[in-house]
Amino acid sequence: MSDGNDIKALRRILSEYKRVAIVGLSADWSRPSNFAAKYLLEHGFEVTPVNPKYDEILGQKCYPDLKSIPHPVDVVDLFQRAERVMPFVEDAIEIGAKVVWMQLGIVNEEGAAKARAAGLEVVMDRCMKIEYARLFGGLNWVGVNTGVISAQRPLVYNR
Repeated sequence: MSDGNDIKALRRILSEYKRVAIVGLSADWSRPSNFAAKYLLEHGFEVTPVNPKYDEILGQKCYPDLKSIPHPVDVVDLFQRAERVMPFVEDAIEIGAKVVWMQLGIVNEEGAAKARAAGLEVVMDRCMKIEYARLFGGLNWVGVNTGVISAQRPLVYNR
């Protein structure tokens, strides 16, 4: 099994696995998890929110935990601090997920080792939205060319 962080593996994972449970998905439109989920939904992924605070996010039924999801899940995408990863890895194994994906800034080697030992692929310290846009086109238009984040200096108006 290849390391989920190499380009070939990332491209395959993002092509093959379309059912994504996002743990820690927020209903707040300004949160990175919400922006990533919206992007994935718009690009053909089935997104299942996992957050006990909500009943629905982005029009998708929300579940309190991974084990409550009644349908198959391919990728468990974790928007969780590194020290909180292990229980979600254990649940990902139990529900038969294929991939544990830890978002930008999230690295948990113990959780990764446990997932790999159970036959799951692991991606750490990467964002599904960014990787999909980078590998399949669109990074220059979605998330960068929004006017929210820009390399250009803001216009200064003389008054």
